[in-house]
Amino acid sequence: MKRVVAASFVGTTLEYYDFFAYSTAASIVFPVLFFPGSDPAIGLILALSTYAVGYVVRPLGAAVFGHFGDKIGRKNVLVTTLLLMGLASAAVGLLPTYENIGIWAPILLVSLRFLQGIGIGGEWGGAALMVTESDKSGRRGFFGSLVQSAAPTGLLLATGIFTLLTATLAKDAFMAWGWRIPFLISFLLVAIGLYIRMKLAESPVFEEAEKKAEAKKQEEVKAPLLYVFAHYKKALALAVGARIGSDIAFYIFALFVLVYGTEHLGLPKSLALAASTISAVAQMIAIPLFGALCDKLGRRPVMIGGAIAGIIYSFVFIAMLNSKEPFLVLIAPAIGLVIVAAMYAPVASFIPELFPTKVRYTGAAVGFQLAGVFGGGFAPLIAIQLIALTTSGFSVAGYLSATLLLMVYCVFIAKETSKIAMTEAGAKAPAATR
Repeated sequence: MKRVVAASFVGTTLEYYDFFAYSTAASIVFPVLFFPGSDPAIGLILALSTYAVGYVVRPLGAAVFGHFGDKIGRKNVLVTTLLLMGLASAAVGLLPTYENIGIWAPILLVSLRFLQGIGIGGEWGGAALMVTESDKSGRRGFFGSLVQSAAPTGLLLATGIFTLLTATLAKDAFMAWGWRIPFLISFLLVAIGLYIRMKLAESPVFEEAEKKAEAKKQEEVKAPLLYVFAHYKKALALAVGARIGSDIAFYIFALFVLVYGTEHLGLPKSLALAASTISAVAQMIAIPLFGALCDKLGRRPVMIGGAIAGIIYSFVFIAMLNSKEPFLVLIAPAIGLVIVAAMYAPVASFIPELFPTKVRYTGAAVGFQLAGVFGGGFAPLIAIQLIALTTSGFSVAGYLSATLLLMVYCVFIAKETSKIAMTEAGAKAPAATR
């Protein structure tokens, strides 16, 4: 179990590191080097649009890799997603800029972001399933939460390296070559992650299901995605609705300060990056605690409690940023991500438990990533437009609160699954409970 958790955590951390390195650069580097123009705001919107591309294609990656994960197993798919994501990210560090090759620079950048999205689209489902399907101790919520810890760990690595580079390099040096370093590091990280994952065994629940199907001469599900849409529409809808709010909350609390704080409040970029880094540390600590708690109390109470707290805090968060007090700006994202941890930690067990083994990879991955499209993918663009229209960060708090109310409803009507064995989970589409 330790090997499974380590392989899932390390590999997924590396993928999130790559993803957040791009996200950070999209806020502070790409508008200047890849989307230059007379209006800096246009450059920022274009750069964040490439950020959204990585989310939009995630469901495609989830469907493709989910298909093979359900048919040939989880392990080999996880090796493939790691290679795709890592090499695409490393290639970003080798790209010439707009000044060198003109319009081809942003075209190549978007293409690599597309490959990133495909890779990470298939990553989460496999990592979550490897952990939850390997647990025999009744602690799926805790072990699954360690996969969720990969997101803030990747964020910490990405923002930490960018913080270090912006603090130690002159601005001209950072914009000339320093920004490439976080991406080139991916070459080394891919090698480490690949070594660990190649030693991983296949999921025991998947192997057991394969043996039972063969013994009973059951017909194989030829198209897992079509099967999910035909028989598990409600489970898929609940998976999407239960995750959208937490995804938007993660962006607003962790990364929004990089745009809102620097562009609209005039805060130093170094302060905004430090705030994101501190928030990542806070969430890394909080996620396993809430993961353990959801094994004791159930998935639903922990997720609903976190969503309600997020609704209240979203308005407090904006007020803390608006104060421009360095201490409040530093701790505001950290408090927010601790709250997000309560919503996010149970997801790696809650969503896979909605689907049966034969289509679990596809159902869990597609549900999780569809939420990402409507959640974090468009959150930066929606947030910027809301501020442009209202000139107030509180409009963003209202947007976040609406999505968290949707999350409360979806989790509330879902069946509690924390005490169901993974071999039995998803045997029937989850019935509504009130």
